[in-house]
Amino acid sequence: MNRNLRFAVIGTGFWANYQIPAWMELEGVELVALYNRTKPKAEALAHKFKVPRVYEYIEDLLKNEKLDFVDIITDVDTHAPFTEMAAKKNIAVICQKPMASKLHIARQMVDVCKQTKTPFYIHENWRWQAPIRKFKEILDSNIIGKPFKARVTFCSRFPVFDNQPFLAELNEFILTDIGSHILDVCRFLFGEARTLQCHTSTVNSKIKGEDVANVFMKMHNGMTCYAEMSYASILEYEPFPQTFILVEGAQGSIHLTKEYELHVTTQSGTDVVTANPTLYSWVDPKNAMVHSSIVDCNRNLLNALTGKAHAETTGEDNFETVRLVHASYASAKTDSIIDLQTF
Repeated sequence: MNRNLRFAVIGTGFWANYQIPAWMELEGVELVALYNRTKPKAEALAHKFKVPRVYEYIEDLLKNEKLDFVDIITDVDTHAPFTEMAAKKNIAVICQKPMASKLHIARQMVDVCKQTKTPFYIHENWRWQAPIRKFKEILDSNIIGKPFKARVTFCSRFPVFDNQPFLAELNEFILTDIGSHILDVCRFLFGEARTLQCHTSTVNSKIKGEDVANVFMKMHNGMTCYAEMSYASILEYEPFPQTFILVEGAQGSIHLTKEYELHVTTQSGTDVVTANPTLYSWVDPKNAMVHSSIVDCNRNLLNALTGKAHAETTGEDNFETVRLVHASYASAKTDSIIDLQTF
């Protein structure tokens, strides 16, 4: 009988409240310990989820626990050192996005795991949302023919700083936060970009970083893709946390719109498909699409750890998403088109 994989969660902030129950939906894993630099926060979460041990020093956790993997859910600046510490003990690493705050640091994280032969994955759950998976399925069916342009939209006025106030202090905000998700979705659906141009702005005077970003990409497959992101949009319909996608092809179009509806239009007319998220008992119904996708992402990574499947979001793959984020910043700063073959 196969044993459960033993793991620890590093970081017990906001997202750990959803990451942990998402793991508990799966068979074959055992959460044995939590780490947080503020020990009472870890103790509260350990009590909530019946986790046996808590640590306030990461060194003690890695020394005392026999672990198959760690799930790093801390601030981005700690991702690299925690990844390196685990890799040196050959403990597989799952790390939340964004992988790193700087491109060269992300490269170092990938390299240290490669050198130590440590499995390294990024927890990129956005592409695992039910409507986005269904969109990919329909797109790959070729019902609309060869796509020639796309628009991927995440525009909202949701008060994201209420739950995560540290985001208001970031000098680089929306591209590292939601842009990591949206640009990864673009890669998931349409492949790699050849060039990009980006414009950013800051509408909210109370934050340091940009809260609006528009990225125009020319893809290797010949199509164009426009990704628009905003946390400053006052709209008739508040879509948070939904992503809207419109793709046009030679034979028709696919439009992912509100309430998880996909409108597939060809010369024969329009069919509407709904892709609802799974409503687990612990999810916030308003955010079920995001929260339930964590389970599917975790399942994929667990299957990779046990040799049952290939992980979609390895460190090496997600490095290409990080590269798009930083190329976007470079483009916005210089008001130029970035050639991604040389960036």
